[in-house]
Amino acid sequence: MTTLYYSHPDFLFHETGAGHPECADRLRSISKALDKPEFKNLIRVSPPLGNEQQIRLIHPSYHLDAILAAIPEHGHHYLDQDTVLSPGSQQAAFRAVGAVCDAVDKVLTGQANNAFCAIRPPGHHAEPDLAMGFCLFNNIAIAAEYARCHYPGQRIAIVDFDVHHGNGTQATFEKQSAILYISSHEMPHYPGTGYPSETGVGNIINVPLSAGDTGVEFRKKYNAIVFPALRHFKPDLLLISSGFDAHKDDPLASIMMVEDDFRWLTEALMKIADSYCKGRIISVLEGGYHLNSLASSVAVHVKTLMGD
Repeated sequence: MTTLYYSHPDFLFHETGAGHPECADRLRSISKALDKPEFKNLIRVSPPLGNEQQIRLIHPSYHLDAILAAIPEHGHHYLDQDTVLSPGSQQAAFRAVGAVCDAVDKVLTGQANNAFCAIRPPGHHAEPDLAMGFCLFNNIAIAAEYARCHYPGQRIAIVDFDVHHGNGTQATFEKQSAILYISSHEMPHYPGTGYPSETGVGNIINVPLSAGDTGVEFRKKYNAIVFPALRHFKPDLLLISSGFDAHKDDPLASIMMVEDDFRWLTEALMKIADSYCKGRIISVLEGGYHLNSLASSVAVHVKTLMGD
């Protein structure tokens, strides 16, 4: 099993200010966890910079131009109370786009079985013309559209297990039947979307969880709803918005999952990928804000992707 791990120092220079949960220490904690000897076979990739053409696959030029114009020379600029720009934000955001697009190329050309992109800023809240929820550009949506444009005919499934609904990904693809978007998330919770009644053109599946739910409830819903939908869709590529903020220790939510739940989910998704898309998976970091549980959960996820 060949697993790629994308990381880069540029991601650390997207500075969000003291006390902000989406901070550079998140990636430092992941890097420390994945530097252990058990990950010696993990193939480490320094991603290229993405470009405006890739971003415009999802985001119109006026949105891209507005974000770039708002990046400060010094200090911070707040797009909203949660979403912050700093002098290093452009480089980080473009590097994140470069990582997911390079992962698509590597996985779809058979150079790797799967990939984990440890990137920031995250992306799944970013709508085509709105940055929000810590997110500037929608990395997972860009990866999906990049795959469709460069590898025609691909049926792409996106599974989003971040504890917050990926409103941006849903808004991007809710009228595109060739892309299946499935999200499990706590409700009611930020951003207030993700009701089961939101079905797009039959390609959107929302799986709400309730505060206090454990891995038991999570597994039941995935077995009953998510996995049958994936088997019916038969994807050629499986993308994962991997948010680890459903962990019981996370400060921004109230779902009670543990590391073994993320291992179980990764194994189950890999089995589906083996059945329908030659094992091709690209996992992209979204949330997860308790440093220790984020690091341990990512370690379990990546170790499972490696086939260990």
